[in-house]
Amino acid sequence: MLRKATSLPSGRVAKWVILALWIALLIPAFMLAGKLGDVEKNDNSAWLPSNAEATKVVDQAKKFQPAETLPAIVIYDRPEGIAPADMTKAQADAEAFKGIKGVVGQPQGPLKAQDGKAIQTVVQVDDGSEGWAAAAKVVDAMHKVGEQNANGLGFHVTGPAGYASDSIKSFGGGGALGAITALVVVVILLFTYRSPLLPLLPLLTAGGALVMSEAVIYLLAKNAGLTVNTQTSFILTVLVFGAATDYALLLTSRYREELRRHEDRHEAMAEALYRSSPAIIASAATVAVSLMMLLLATLNSTKGLGPACAVGILVGLLAMVTLMPALLVICGRWIFWPMKPSYGSAGTAKDSIWTRVGTAIAGRPRIVWVGTALVLGVMAIGVMGLKADGLPSKSQFTGEPQAVVGEEIQARHFPAGSGDPIYVVAKAASAEQVKTVLSGVPGIADVAAPMSKDGEAIVFGTLNDAPGSKAAMRTVEQARTAVHKIEGADAQLGGSTAISLDIQQSAARDSKVIIPVVLIIVFLILALLLRAIVAPLLLMATVVLSFGAALGVSSLVFNHVFDFAGADANFPLLVFVFLVALGIDYNIFLVTRVREEAMAHGTRRGALVGLSATGGVITSAGLVLAGTFAALASLPLVFAAQLGFAVAFGVLLDTMIVRSVLVTALTLDVGRWMWWPSKLFKHHDDAEPPAGKSDREPALAGT
Repeated sequence: MLRKATSLPSGRVAKWVILALWIALLIPAFMLAGKLGDVEKNDNSAWLPSNAEATKVVDQAKKFQPAETLPAIVIYDRPEGIAPADMTKAQADAEAFKGIKGVVGQPQGPLKAQDGKAIQTVVQVDDGSEGWAAAAKVVDAMHKVGEQNANGLGFHVTGPAGYASDSIKSFGGGGALGAITALVVVVILLFTYRSPLLPLLPLLTAGGALVMSEAVIYLLAKNAGLTVNTQTSFILTVLVFGAATDYALLLTSRYREELRRHEDRHEAMAEALYRSSPAIIASAATVAVSLMMLLLATLNSTKGLGPACAVGILVGLLAMVTLMPALLVICGRWIFWPMKPSYGSAGTAKDSIWTRVGTAIAGRPRIVWVGTALVLGVMAIGVMGLKADGLPSKSQFTGEPQAVVGEEIQARHFPAGSGDPIYVVAKAASAEQVKTVLSGVPGIADVAAPMSKDGEAIVFGTLNDAPGSKAAMRTVEQARTAVHKIEGADAQLGGSTAISLDIQQSAARDSKVIIPVVLIIVFLILALLLRAIVAPLLLMATVVLSFGAALGVSSLVFNHVFDFAGADANFPLLVFVFLVALGIDYNIFLVTRVREEAMAHGTRRGALVGLSATGGVITSAGLVLAGTFAALASLPLVFAAQLGFAVAFGVLLDTMIVRSVLVTALTLDVGRWMWWPSKLFKHHDDAEPPAGKSDREPALAGT
């Protein structure tokens, strides 16, 4: 059945049918993919579960204030002091702001700072169905008003709406990200294939897979309640390009080999796909299943990321086992120009470096794996310095957009939390008591008079510290504890800082639940694939050690090289899922090849031949995946830079050290016990041949 299925894309007629089907599907997919931004939910409250306290308060507060609004804090400043004309302009601007589409209610202010050097006006912005995109339009319109006839008066828009505007503009670099990712793939493939034409096929196929994935995700978000945001979109881009290109490398390498054995290119592709597809499918399934475990998250943004990325992996797999083979067969041997593989020719010795590495490890495998594990363990110590407890708003960018500058000016002249208060919704009868209790919480600068309606009241409090900062979140925790103790008040506390706190706590819970589940699922997949227990346990241990080392080094780089203020609370979980899934991916390609050789000649010989045969193509695949994730650094966002660095470094570490050195040394040392309790465990090694040699020409990974 497998041979029949894999021969279909290379059929003399079927290849054209498959190409036509993909073209027919991609035409509507382009239109649907272009609408993905319409269903993105980028506001923080949409990421929270419905039972989070901050989410409940958003619903309760709708009777007191316009729903779905973000405060835009307008800051005017003049270092030498605010002049009467400046106040007049600020008052005129406040009136003009009311005429901007998307501005809700009456602006608060303008209010002159006590030091007389700044003015503050707070405007409520409707983010409605468009979310941050709507806020960006309003903020841009406000800038046009505020910057007219300023006469040297500084003008900035900060607060949640200002940050939403800057964030969506930073995410707007997604188009550039796609171009950079494609360029990275092309450059690496040019060095790998040494052909100016061949890289075009995996690039076109991966691009088609990305468009198709975005179309499917749009339909799921539109009709099945899948939560997606712009973060999902840019992670999807690099993941699909990276993973799909990896599959293309494995398939194309095997196809090149089969072209030398078969005169007919259709037969060569049928054999290549038959030999390579089991490992490709197994690796894609492992990544997809691991990503689907993110559905266990309580944080909606994390929960939505899992299925979206799994769709990308599966569509990429489908494209690479249908469209890519069809394109290769349609193009014929000339696509490999200038190094066309002719029938009957001898292949080049691509595994010489890895043969020498295997020979060096084989001398003293125990010393090698113990030493390597110790070095990785030392690298992992850096995890202790990882500050994954959230990033304040002003630290989320690698540069200083206008909202950051505005917040810094605001903090110099006004209470840092002014304009973006916390609020408590409680029973109207307890309103005054809530105000009294809230006023006594350290870190709260001012509490406004309660507002009552329909038996409930809302009480606003201004924080001393910047909203979303660690100090502000500590104040929110203390305030919640205090108001929850008021008997009969049913008090619930919300606001943007409360949302940030609930996101952090939800992310911490998700990590504790999902990481063990992913480990168990990946272990079970490996146990079924290898029909053993020892090998999966050792492979899991190496991947976890690799993850710890990558996270430890990343922490040191973030703290002492880039001087980042911290990391998002869900950063460790996402890095774990990507590195464990992708790290196991490469181990599958290696160990399935080792197992194949071990069945014929024993484990020791299988380990050496497996490393020799898979070394080149897996290294190229690792470089592609690392390069695509590194492209995330092109976005001016700390989260993107951190995720890109950690995953890229982790993939390179796993490809160059863990897979080639640690796993090979462990396999050589443990020997046939790797396969316990399967029948292969009883197979003793043959008489040892020269390292890396086999009775037949080594096939590449996935065979």
